[in-house]
Amino acid sequence: MGFPQRLLGEGETVVIHTRTHVKALLIPVIVLLAAAAAVGFALGALSGDGTGTSIGRWMLVVAGLAVLARWSVWPFLVWLTRTYTVTSERLITREGVVSRQGRDIPLGRINDVAYSQDLVDRILRCGSLNVSAASEQGTIVLRDVPAVHAVQLQLSELVREAHGWSTRGGAADDELEQELGEGRREVAPEVDYRQPRVRAAAEDASRRRDRPLASEEPYDWRRDDPGEP
Repeated sequence: MGFPQRLLGEGETVVIHTRTHVKALLIPVIVLLAAAAAVGFALGALSGDGTGTSIGRWMLVVAGLAVLARWSVWPFLVWLTRTYTVTSERLITREGVVSRQGRDIPLGRINDVAYSQDLVDRILRCGSLNVSAASEQGTIVLRDVPAVHAVQLQLSELVREAHGWSTRGGAADDELEQELGEGRREVAPEVDYRQPRVRAAAEDASRRRDRPLASEEPYDWRRDDPGEP
């Protein structure tokens, strides 16, 4: 079941919606199998039709149900009701079976997103997501997140977009380069033409620039005549 659309704001879209990893159900499943096997074996060992035997069987059944309710059914309900949702605007956490708890963190208030894994998490491809936000709680930990590496990358990209960090480049870089160029021009040293050597070099360059090209000079036939003295 996805995130309820009625809880989304205008123009807000769901990017990631997930529960904790199914590894949280590993121990409840083991307890379920062990309790069922133990109760079945005990019921088979109690033979007879006496009143004491019937009471003993009922006690075994009640004890088995209590164990299953505490160590199998309850963890399953906790897993079922704990969700992590990332939208285009915020990070949403929901948990609680009887009493519900939730938290909404705008992406613009998140400063850093990191993940951690132990050996079992690396094998199962899950882990804990550490979200640092500008709030009283500081860093919050989302445990047993499936595909934690991919979730961390996608959430980090959304945070960069919310902060405007990923929009730098293109026109912004061109504007920065223009500012640097103007700064370099402002600090460029000025030439003092009152110095004799500088003035002479400038006049020589001006004469070379004003001298006509060879193709523009008038042709003098006497210059190429070998008989001309």
